[in-house]
Amino acid sequence: MSAPTHPGIRTTATGVDTRLPWWALLLPAAAFLALLVLMAGSGEAQATTGDPAVGRVLQHLWQTLSL
Repeated sequence: MSAPTHPGIRTTATGVDTRLPWWALLLPAAAFLALLVLMAGSGEAQATTGDPAVGRVLQHLWQTLSL
């Protein structure tokens, strides 16, 4: 006797659910954005050493995304 399936769950031929929940994509994107904002906004801090590494990373990221 087979168990009833839930109508909202899609399964493939192998019986594995292939959908991701909404937060599985939102949380990593939000974490990346938060870290990027922290890196970009750190230039106004009192204890910065003037290391241009953060600027180079942001410039490289900007050039990569603008293609």
